[in-house]
Amino acid sequence: MNSSCRITRFSGNPILTASMVPYPATMTFNAGVAKYQGRYVMVFRDECGFTKEEMIACRDEGASWPKGKTVLGLAFSNDGYRWEVQSESIQIDPMCGKLCECGVYDPRLTVIDGVCHLCFAVDTPAGIRAGIAKTEDFSRFEMLSLTLPDNRNMVLFPEKVNGNYLRLDRPFPASQVCNGGEYYDIWLSKSPDLRFWGDHKLLLRSQNVPFANTKIGPGAPPVKTRKGWLTLFHAVEKVKNREFYSWHGGWNKIYRVGVMLLDLDDPSRIIGFSNLPLMEPETPYELEGLRGNVIFPGGMILEESGEVKIYYGAADTVEALATAHVDDLLAACRSCEGVLPQ
Repeated sequence: MNSSCRITRFSGNPILTASMVPYPATMTFNAGVAKYQGRYVMVFRDECGFTKEEMIACRDEGASWPKGKTVLGLAFSNDGYRWEVQSESIQIDPMCGKLCECGVYDPRLTVIDGVCHLCFAVDTPAGIRAGIAKTEDFSRFEMLSLTLPDNRNMVLFPEKVNGNYLRLDRPFPASQVCNGGEYYDIWLSKSPDLRFWGDHKLLLRSQNVPFANTKIGPGAPPVKTRKGWLTLFHAVEKVKNREFYSWHGGWNKIYRVGVMLLDLDDPSRIIGFSNLPLMEPETPYELEGLRGNVIFPGGMILEESGEVKIYYGAADTVEALATAHVDDLLAACRSCEGVLPQ
């Protein structure tokens, strides 16, 4: 497979690397990006506390991963291409002082009614939980919601639909875990206040994605277009009897980017879907890193010109950028009425 011809990678990629961070950083990736208060803002995942050389040594010696930690970094940009990382990481405690096994990670940003909302994942002794917090200045956060275990990859819609807030997420069904599978799907949930969630509906099954043979999950938060809610997702293929470049060994997965279109008035209905991946790992910074062959979309901005900026983590190591025109992305989402059974 190849990336769609509708996509153009930024010639200056990667746009964020560990060397740009003024505090300890080993990998900087899977960022959430939004336009907020007149400029672009990025919150990124920073894996730190160990070096690449230590990771490779653990792999070669058959040892477990070196102990590190995960923090969230903050960066701003005036054009969406060149970024200035702030001097300190973001401090957020979703567990209210209680033990969590690592920091929050995989942030997603959505601006709702002029306030920036942060979705994230956090590892706890009970399992992975997904959370929502809101902030106006990125120094103070108000916790709104934490899911039950196990859930991850949560994104918010930028406005209410029929009086409700909406989110996409990816739970880990116990039946799949017990059977050794990873056929995880994308779900849609509703809330009157961003705190209490219900009316959960299955949106997209992994078995319905031709370029995945295991889990899928939400990627960038949806953007509103004249034809529907345009959203990106990640799709994973396990390749038997193969091992791709990684710092830890035993890696046999390919992460691709998919695109779909949801109905404006009823986002539980998929009205358009691409049977081919929008993006496929191809460049050196996508093929080699902590985990090679990985593209993970976390941010999508629709400009007034019709240009769409797509921000994605590459090889679980750096952050990169691609662009497309919204009309080309809409054209990629062919009608799928009756094609995607629920």
